[in-house]
Amino acid sequence: MATAAPARKAKIQKKIYPFSWKGVNRKGHKVSGELQSDSIASVKQELKKQGVTATRVTKKSQSLFAKYGDKVTPMDIAVISRQITTMLTAGVPLVQTLQLIAGSHEKASARQLIGQIAADVETGTPLSEALRKFPRQFDDLYCDLVEAGEQSGALETIYDRVATYKEKAEILKSKIKKALFYPVTVIIVAIGVTSILLLFVIPQFEEIFQSFGAELPAFTKMVIAMSRFMQDYWYLLFGGVIIIVVIYVQSHRHSQRVRNRTDIVLLGLPIVGIILHKAAMARFARTLSTTFAAGIPLVDALVSSASASGNYVYRSAIMSVRTEVIAGMQMNVAMRTCNLFPDMLIQMVMIGEESGAIDEMLDKIANIYEQEVDDAIDGLTSLIEPLIMVVLGTLVGGMVVAMYLPIFQMGSVVG
Repeated sequence: MATAAPARKAKIQKKIYPFSWKGVNRKGHKVSGELQSDSIASVKQELKKQGVTATRVTKKSQSLFAKYGDKVTPMDIAVISRQITTMLTAGVPLVQTLQLIAGSHEKASARQLIGQIAADVETGTPLSEALRKFPRQFDDLYCDLVEAGEQSGALETIYDRVATYKEKAEILKSKIKKALFYPVTVIIVAIGVTSILLLFVIPQFEEIFQSFGAELPAFTKMVIAMSRFMQDYWYLLFGGVIIIVVIYVQSHRHSQRVRNRTDIVLLGLPIVGIILHKAAMARFARTLSTTFAAGIPLVDALVSSASASGNYVYRSAIMSVRTEVIAGMQMNVAMRTCNLFPDMLIQMVMIGEESGAIDEMLDKIANIYEQEVDDAIDGLTSLIEPLIMVVLGTLVGGMVVAMYLPIFQMGSVVG
């Protein structure tokens, strides 16, 4: 039923730099431009393939803003994939399609990227092989799907699935970031407002209270003590927070164990954890549907789905399912033994296996969970807005009450 799994080629990822070049083309005309490559020698070699004799090649220096502002993003790749799909479906040849996209993209880095791919394809290099030269922009799953399309002779059909997959993946990623953004915003705003009150507002009241010469309420004393502590050790507090954040970010970047533990903790969070659960199932179903429909065998498709799930818990569970499938167990039975996947998902996978339309059933599952993620995030948004007001109101109101309690007590004594 499925073609052989596309071979994954192990490559050493080289660092790519922008180069400016000047040269002479086959007609003897002076030409110039820009290319991205790993060395001057490779730029000259690439220009030679295009019929240009390089007279000068220099590495461009980029400002930090330009570097990140012109970076090719995953959403750019999703848009480019959809453009390729549209042109291929309209009957435009692949090389011309790539050249048109390269010439019209607003980002210079994207123009250079697609231009190099177009040049490779023009010389007879398969598209999937040309894409594998840029692993940061085109991951193994993307390249495997394109290779499957090339082998089956239905590149435009496969590319439509690739484009849909990338669009759905980026939309889902954007929603997850939005879901995580709101709780972080509440925490940051609460810390900021509290710090300002303790550092600048409470000390003004403390000076007034010192002139009273009366015993202050316990609540007021507690707030003043917090203010003094903040004034004396604010640099330790904020410095400690910064150090902890930096250590965590570095550990998360370099330690798989830290990343795995973070995934487990995030899944256990209230509200946000539920959203992440649904998002992981949506990614799993969408990736498995896309790869299986492209002709990639189920065992290999499960590997891609595990990587795309975006969470250690689901990644481990899916790889466990893969092991059981290799041993001859049906996928729905293997999923049930994990005690992680909901009954609805397992039942729909079982129906898909029995009907021979598992890719279509998985696509429906992905749509369901993507909609549930969307609804959950909308609910979180509507919940967070009053929550911010409650948190800030409690903090500010509590401190205001603490500062005015002595004044109220004095008023009652005078009365």
